[in-house]
Amino acid sequence: MNFVGIIPARFGSTRLEGKPLLDILGKPMIQRVYERASQVMDHLYVATDDERIEAAVKGFGGKVVMTSSSHQTGTNRCVEALKIINESTGENFDAVINIQGDEPLLEPSQLTELMKCFNEANTNFSTLVTPLNRIDDLFNESEVFVTFNKNRDAMYFSRSVIPHLRGVDKSKWLEKTTIYKHLGLYAYTAETLAEFSQMEMSSLEKLESLEQLRWLENGGKIKVGITEHDTIPVDTIDDLERVRDIYEKLNL
Repeated sequence: MNFVGIIPARFGSTRLEGKPLLDILGKPMIQRVYERASQVMDHLYVATDDERIEAAVKGFGGKVVMTSSSHQTGTNRCVEALKIINESTGENFDAVINIQGDEPLLEPSQLTELMKCFNEANTNFSTLVTPLNRIDDLFNESEVFVTFNKNRDAMYFSRSVIPHLRGVDKSKWLEKTTIYKHLGLYAYTAETLAEFSQMEMSSLEKLESLEQLRWLENGGKIKVGITEHDTIPVDTIDDLERVRDIYEKLNL
């Protein structure tokens, strides 16, 4: 299967303005994400509507496509970007990996795990989860949790911790079972991406503010890949400082 990686990136953010261009030890965040993803992706592009981000990507030698400023989600931006990439390169990519531009601690092996999901018959949509190992994450309102069946097809995503362990103190949950949190990486066939982007928002999606629930609520399947590598999405200044500290300690 012929994969292309697309990193949707916009300058505006309700919590952290100009997030893709924030400095992490001498490089903008978008460059850190791009360099890590490029270790396994032969075809990789940033999709943006901002000339400052475009200039930054070109400045470090990355590939970038300019898309409409009207997109409400990264998914829709990926649809337009894929069309532009196919037309400009003459390629016809089978599948897209939607890579979050605020994940500078992305492990390249995570992208490999996503692509492996498509080795199974009938996979057309995949995402990643990781086992929780910090009790603090159970109380972190930024986390998203997931349950999946024995075939590793997602059953539900929620901002509440799932499954709920009835009658057990929350501080003991990780001793009793494995709880998985969702990592915001997706891969889809080109046809599934187009179909997904055309669906109307679903009721569960609106309630949880989780776009992937739209696909499940419409009867679709999402194959779950499991990784041991956790990430830290940068949503706040505190997140950014934490990532900077990790980069410095690991000499990345």
